[in-house]
Amino acid sequence: MHMLYNSDSYAVVQIDMLPALGASASVGTAQSLTRGGYEIVDKHARKELFIEGALAESFKEGVDALIEAAQSVEDFDAYLERFAGMAQQPVVMH
Repeated sequence: MHMLYNSDSYAVVQIDMLPALGASASVGTAQSLTRGGYEIVDKHARKELFIEGALAESFKEGVDALIEAAQSVEDFDAYLERFAGMAQQPVVMH
């Protein structure tokens, strides 16, 4: 888990998961087969969203483009706002 972004409005965490090693899986194969995605937390709405697959790739490409253009925190927050609208899971402290 890697914290990628943290502002007053949003937090983004990259999550990489390795599959469990089965009896027939070799160590080299298991390490090359990762999956994961991004967790986006809307701090004001107190909701979160986990994206993976094609949506996560699209998200990463958009973030990379913003980084290359050296955009401001407000620009990153505006980009994240488009994804945060899909958030349904409430953030719960435990």
